Amino acid sequence: MPSDGTLPAGNGIVQLPTTSNLRLRSNPCQNHNPDSYEDLQSEFTPLIFSSLEPYLPHNLLNAPRGTKHKYMREILRRYSNEGDRNRVQKHREYRERIRSNYQPLYRSLYELNATTFFVPSFINAFMVNDNNRDGRIKSIISQPAPGVYAFDMLQPRFCEMLLAEVENFEKWICETNFKVMRPNTMNKFGAVLDDFGMNSMLENLMEDFIRHISKLFFSDVGGYALDSHHGFVIQYGFNRDTDLGFHVDDSEVTLNVCLGKQFSGGELYFRGVRCDKHMNAEALPEEIFDYSHVPGHAIIHRGRHRRGARPTTAGQRVNLLLWCRSSVFRELRKHQTDFVSWCGECQQKMRERVHQAVTAKRAELFRGQEESAS
Repeated sequence: MPSDGTLPAGNGIVQLPTTSNLRLRSNPCQNHNPDSYEDLQSEFTPLIFSSLEPYLPHNLLNAPRGTKHKYMREILRRYSNEGDRNRVQKHREYRERIRSNYQPLYRSLYELNATTFFVPSFINAFMVNDNNRDGRIKSIISQPAPGVYAFDMLQPRFCEMLLAEVENFEKWICETNFKVMRPNTMNKFGAVLDDFGMNSMLENLMEDFIRHISKLFFSDVGGYALDSHHGFVIQYGFNRDTDLGFHVDDSEVTLNVCLGKQFSGGELYFRGVRCDKHMNAEALPEEIFDYSHVPGHAIIHRGRHRRGARPTTAGQRVNLLLWCRSSVFRELRKHQTDFVSWCGECQQKMRERVHQAVTAKRAELFRGQEESAS
């Protein structure tokens, strides 16, 4: 390939678009098999490039990997300023300091091993052939409330080991007086699993399992194109956070799995999915739902599903959370100007608009009939 960034064509050279003209297609090429970008150094996670590749213009789909990477990287850089990129670099250095000093308790946790992590029913649902997989996955999942799905997921031994690993990490923090970043602005206690080495394991969890579930239930928020994540453990109880206020997540899809231990209280209360415009709208009766945690059991829902956690009144509750994000969906969302299908309030207003249009049409027809009769 020429060194100036141009792309060979059958009858000569095709110049790549200037930065201002870089575009992705709104619909992906369904049968395209994207390249892997795991071995390339970049400020963006490799999975983002594989996820974006099917949206490239047709003339780039079969271009050399380096050309595609450059094209997508320039698009991503358009939406991240230099300050953002500097923060990413500092976070990368922060993680490296942790990993070069922290000694894991259970190294087996750092690579995904389905047979030791998951209960048999969960594994078996994914092990069938492609024609039957969707049906098997749906068969192990219940829907206790609109947009909230529940299933048995983690083995007790895995939960015990992950709890011990997090406790070991917290002990190391105290002994070294290392200043760590907590999972989010609302939780003062807990650990970001990606920061001390579990990012590869969690990325495989999202890519091999959660993305398939999300494709079935959350395609309207980019569940088919999840390409980055934020994985962490949060702790509730005595000398820890006790509850969690009303909020939404910075995710398209959220996986929430209770790890234990013995506890009372801590129920999640859900109040419907909302877009930014309708975040403070009242919940509809069918959107009001409380969920009680069970160790090893998971729930999965849209990140924009409004909810909170009631106080943990006794014992200690620890949960694993995986915020799954889609760069494709976030790009498409910037161009949405009307109602969105996944917002309960938007749906309500759309129904009202349709009802008003039908009522007006009926009145018009009725007037027409009266005029004809007279």
